[in-house]
Amino acid sequence: MNRYGSSASGRTRSARRSTLVAIAALAAAGAALAGTRLAGSDEPSTRTAGPTRNLAANRFDAGRAFRFLRWQVQLGPRPAGSRASKRLAARLRAELPNGSYQPVPGGLRNVIGTVRGRQPGRVVVVGAHYDTKDLPGFLGANDGASGTAVLLQLARSFRPGDVRPTLVFAFFDGEESPRGTPDAEFELRGLRGSKIASRALRHAEAMILLDFVGDRDLALPRERGSDEQLYASLRAAARRLGTGRYFSGTSELFVLDDHVPFQRAGVPAIDLIDFAFPCFHRPCDNLTAVSERSLDIVGETMIELLRKL
Repeated sequence: MNRYGSSASGRTRSARRSTLVAIAALAAAGAALAGTRLAGSDEPSTRTAGPTRNLAANRFDAGRAFRFLRWQVQLGPRPAGSRASKRLAARLRAELPNGSYQPVPGGLRNVIGTVRGRQPGRVVVVGAHYDTKDLPGFLGANDGASGTAVLLQLARSFRPGDVRPTLVFAFFDGEESPRGTPDAEFELRGLRGSKIASRALRHAEAMILLDFVGDRDLALPRERGSDEQLYASLRAAARRLGTGRYFSGTSELFVLDDHVPFQRAGVPAIDLIDFAFPCFHRPCDNLTAVSERSLDIVGETMIELLRKL
């Protein structure tokens, strides 16, 4: 996944791994989580109300998004360059509007979809990484599959001309660094897909990253390095929908994630990531750790945000 750090005077790259391990140990003491593999179709849901029934809108098919999350987990581990990762990439390209591959060094590939807006000169990027950490048996239901599932369903939710800016849906390969990479080299050897995409999309006016958006106990405060104005727009969208309590406060932590290359290219960016997820890079990051309701909260809020940009 990502490197976490904090800084009193700027971004440092000291790892928060020990903190996450401590949180995970507390969670594990309560219950041992086991992976569950389920089958299901990925056809549009016929639901009349989503799992989050008190929202002011019902435009995001969370059931379909969750079925796609489950399908990803059924593929097993999906580290960058693996057969499972390539199978996932092929499906993403086939199902995205105007889907295409963007080559990434090392034989990797981003997958890009585009929905033209009413003001096509304006571009907003929404992104997620689709690879998983290269650990034996690691399924990445939240760390990888959740952001990917929400992002694909968002792309399905818009038609040309629905919103003002052109929307670019970017699925990044190689966010995780290769196996054996020291923590100090994460930025050098990780974020491989977003480094390429940020160069091609440096003209974008905004970038929103979805990472760790499916865990059951969802909380998405502003990552400390994320653009304040863009996050304020997200919070306003959440308040209109009734999801404001999930998007509040500011973390003291900087997160080194796929939004950072965009920031360094001059694009205002925010990272939607639940810092306190207890199954970070652990076997318990499986279907028992994620929730369709959380996908619905994030998906509906994102639709509201994008419609107002």
